[in-house]
Amino acid sequence: MQTAIATELLNNPDIAEADAILRTCVHCGFCMATCPTYQLLGSELDGPRGRIYLIKEMLETQQASGKTRLHLDRCLTCRSCETTCPSGVRYGRLIDIGREFIEENAPRSLYQRLLRKAMLAVIPYTARMAVALALARVFRPLLPAQLQKKIPVKQVATATPTTSHKRRMLVLDGCVQPLGTPNTNAAAARVLDRLGISLVSAPGTGCCGALNQHLSDSAGARAMMRRNIDAWWPHVESGAEAIVMTASGCGLMVKDYGHALKDDAAYAAKAARVSALARDLSEILGRENLDAFAHIGRGTRVAYQSSCTLQHGQKLAGTVEAILRCCGYELTPVADSHLCCGAAGSYTLLQAKLSGQLLENKLAALYAGKPQVIASANVGCQMHLAGASDVPVKHWIELLESS
Repeated sequence: MQTAIATELLNNPDIAEADAILRTCVHCGFCMATCPTYQLLGSELDGPRGRIYLIKEMLETQQASGKTRLHLDRCLTCRSCETTCPSGVRYGRLIDIGREFIEENAPRSLYQRLLRKAMLAVIPYTARMAVALALARVFRPLLPAQLQKKIPVKQVATATPTTSHKRRMLVLDGCVQPLGTPNTNAAAARVLDRLGISLVSAPGTGCCGALNQHLSDSAGARAMMRRNIDAWWPHVESGAEAIVMTASGCGLMVKDYGHALKDDAAYAAKAARVSALARDLSEILGRENLDAFAHIGRGTRVAYQSSCTLQHGQKLAGTVEAILRCCGYELTPVADSHLCCGAAGSYTLLQAKLSGQLLENKLAALYAGKPQVIASANVGCQMHLAGASDVPVKHWIELLESS
């Protein structure tokens, strides 16, 4: 694709990067066939190719419109198009740049700006989110039905091992996961303990920065990256084997720290090291001897929801499925497993109608094989599905503890 972006604009490194990405697109349209929003809406502008043209036009004219913002807002950033694209277009990065350009050049309404500021002020901070959830549970009967479904059932965190092994790995606690699905990291720690690996949580870590990044607050996202790197660094220097990600969305973000901070003289090398150490939990267990867990599933029927951040973002499709089969679970068929469930971080709040349609379609596909349990690899997906599912929804690592 040819571009004609003004030279003075290309002096901005982000715009120069967007220009390079745009030039890799050959507008073949393969991406349209696997785009969830295009499947729902049937509009060229609600598919990757259309959005790419909108970003190109916006950067060339240096004019951002409400129409462009509408179609970019509707994108889930699921990156299914990246899996399909034969030219390797880095669409996820392109749309982040496009969204940030719009925020700077076409301000939203006061209500929309305040809503996003409120989300960024609460959701990435566990203590603040805990207060918000406590209030939401108290006033739940008074809330709209759709909002009630988004409030997770309170869970009690389970115990983590106190044993110390020679092999040590770090783990990210995250922001919402300790409140919404607190058993995930505890289960991961117990499973790894049986394999002779200690899972260590570093004080001072918090949100990975993904919410800020996707809501066009790149400065806030980078501040969170630096905070996490500072908290992890002493453990990295003392020999931590890996940084384990139990939420695939966070894992994708941390694996991008090296790119995000590449121009930060103080953090570039550390960020690259942290990204190199980041591993999804399935990558860790996929390389271990799991004989101790063989047949633990005893033929239990599992519908596995492959999160977009794992299969499209991290390119790890099939890793969790292989582990579950190795452990004796029977995986039921799930049609269109490449399509997003509609969670997509803040999408479930900001694009509730589309998110609900995608959720309905995903649950129908998951139910088709009559599973006994639904498994996921990402906290957002897990909570999104659990809010509407008649079948129990768990993180897949919890299944490795089944008795």
